[in-house]
Amino acid sequence: MVSLLVDHVGELVTNDSTSGDGSALGVVRDAAFVVDGDRVAWLGDSGSAPATDEQVDAAGAAVIPGFVDSHSHLVFAGDRADEFTARMAGRPYAAGGIQATVAATRAATDEALRHTVARLVGEMTRQGTTTIEIKSGYALTVGGEARSLAIAADFTHETTYLGGHVVAAEYADDPAGYVDLVTGPMLESATAHARWIDVFCERGAFDADQARAILRAGIAAGLGARIHANQLSPGPGVTVACEVGAAAADHCTFTTAEDRDNLAAAGVVATLLPGVEFSTRSPYPDARALLETGVTVALATDCNPGSCYTTSMPLCVALAVREMRMTPAEALWSATAGGAAALRRDDVGRLTVGSRADFAVLAAPSYVHLAYRPGVPLVGAVYRAGRRLA
Repeated sequence: MVSLLVDHVGELVTNDSTSGDGSALGVVRDAAFVVDGDRVAWLGDSGSAPATDEQVDAAGAAVIPGFVDSHSHLVFAGDRADEFTARMAGRPYAAGGIQATVAATRAATDEALRHTVARLVGEMTRQGTTTIEIKSGYALTVGGEARSLAIAADFTHETTYLGGHVVAAEYADDPAGYVDLVTGPMLESATAHARWIDVFCERGAFDADQARAILRAGIAAGLGARIHANQLSPGPGVTVACEVGAAAADHCTFTTAEDRDNLAAAGVVATLLPGVEFSTRSPYPDARALLETGVTVALATDCNPGSCYTTSMPLCVALAVREMRMTPAEALWSATAGGAAALRRDDVGRLTVGSRADFAVLAAPSYVHLAYRPGVPLVGAVYRAGRRLA
């Protein structure tokens, strides 16, 4: 295995509160670290590292853990730019637009879908994302959902079966029949390529009883649970997440004090998706209230063709700071270690001895610049498992 020294790091974010300045980010200044194979093998002061096969001089730049994007929908065809234009003209967002993407995705070839995923994963990587979760959910047929997950699995181990995105159009008059399909033959076809199961618990999608049934069926089949919860209005999604022991409740745009208490008590991560609120002109989640209640918060892009067509975790960090009153440190932690928690991973989202060597070298002296200089391409180099990707 080749060993690599990254030296002269002006500001190293470890996400280890026992390191460096003792904060949640564990910032070490004038630092260096050694990568042996795909893992961090040593971390300490610049200039005191052991000999290695190769070296990278960070020249005083900041180095952060690779972003962990724990919520995305990348397997789709077409776009919904016309829907976005209508929203900007005043039409409110609703879940029904998903059906347009379903029709386009069903008609697309495997090659076209794979090309779209590759393009979007490439965009994510160049912006510092090293771990990506990808959902199905734009086919809503037994074969189509299995196909989407097989394509997603070519790009990530974090694949999520989302047959419960909305009720398929052909089951519009038989939603119970569609739930039976999602929890039966469709689930059986999905398990070969899925790690997680998800459901959209919302007006226009699935109610609490339907969502509970879908998640429990997935859990019984060996999948971990996550849920789209409380996005468009107050609702039962968070309650369902806590009842079934979901890893994460995503969106959490409308939460009550009881919801927040339940999330904290159950250890369910609240994954916030500020790009959605930016793209739909919806109210932003109350991140401060969640944090002050003791809820673990993650940030993710929710990249999809309808409600949020962005691949940029740096944008989400900047929006979280500006619009959701998170500090730059809280936003970065949530976009890295928080995303890892949402995926129940302890090997990514941090830079500590033994962690996977996923990191980004910023073209900036501090991680604060991610929010301080929004829209500027500040990611200079990206490594995953010790190998440079961008």
